[in-house]
Amino acid sequence: MKTSYDIILGPVNTEKSNLQNELLNQVTFEVDPRANRIEIKKAVEDIFKVKVEGVRTAIVKGKKKRRGLIVGQRRNWKKAMVQLRHGDKIEFFEGV
Repeated sequence: MKTSYDIILGPVNTEKSNLQNELLNQVTFEVDPRANRIEIKKAVEDIFKVKVEGVRTAIVKGKKKRRGLIVGQRRNWKKAMVQLRHGDKIEFFEGV
């Protein structure tokens, strides 16, 4: 059985995710590719003690990278945009 920490792999820290966090109260996480929305919702509520209103997921395809004649590809990963209840917050980088 998967634990909450097996489902939530880490936060996604990009300009777009920071903007969504400030304006829309959404937090973006990298999650286990086999996890569904219900499992992600329960994991976020369990770990961070907040109320989740909605979860949207997306599969991010790995970019093709080339080094001379050798062609490779970065790994595919899944991200989840989690909508928090008004008033709830998750702070990752408070002192940075």
